Amino acid sequence: MNVLLLKEPRDGDSAPDPYIKELTSYGHKPTLIPVLSFKFVSLNTLYDRLIQPEKHGGLIFTSPRAVEAVRMCLDANNRREVWINSIKDKWNEKSIYVVGKATAALVQDLGLIPQGEDAGTADVLSRFILEKEDTSVLQLFFPCGSIKREVLPAALRKNGLPLETLTVYETAQHPDLEKSLTDYFSEQGVPASIAFFSPSGVRFCLEVVRRLAGEKLNGIKFAAIGPTTAEAMAAEGLLISCSAEKPTAQHLAAGIAQTLR
Repeated sequence: MNVLLLKEPRDGDSAPDPYIKELTSYGHKPTLIPVLSFKFVSLNTLYDRLIQPEKHGGLIFTSPRAVEAVRMCLDANNRREVWINSIKDKWNEKSIYVVGKATAALVQDLGLIPQGEDAGTADVLSRFILEKEDTSVLQLFFPCGSIKREVLPAALRKNGLPLETLTVYETAQHPDLEKSLTDYFSEQGVPASIAFFSPSGVRFCLEVVRRLAGEKLNGIKFAAIGPTTAEAMAAEGLLISCSAEKPTAQHLAAGIAQTLR
């Protein structure tokens, strides 16, 4: 059956997107349409923070894009050698917190040692951080996106943990989104299942999906990558057929396959 994945393609290598690979293994025909576009900002400020690990108690990453911003900083002006020889080990003496395995893998590519990757959501990660840190810690540094949820910063600050946030990328609707969706529905018809991967994806896509699906909308099995996205879908009145137990390709594909039996 046709499955539409409303997400960004995998960065950094030529291997098949893991969600495409997993759904294909169940005999379905997945298609990926990029929903978001990103603009990186404040990279000079970010680098200034990165080269002063002694001023922070640790790092927090809740998205692959934030790690990508760090990589861009290090790739500019041959900074990678300085990072490897004199900076990364100082960060590794502190805590490097992440949400999700994809973000953790990118953090490891920087030579850093992540923890918390099984948290799955910012809410769970914030509780994990609060269990490990106390209010005497130097401020934690949190590079993030322009539309981040306030769950994690609010939880840490409420409990007295010092935190510095820095917006390092801005998120907008992908310029080709509406055309891509229109072409897909025209060529493939109404898919058996549509998976959303972020509240932003719900906000940017749903009106177009409703228009294109028409009376067949209620026949679509809607899937969510996790609870935050599921909440955004439910708020729009969508009936959610499955929400992945963990935000991984394996868990989401298994959930979709189960609903399409």
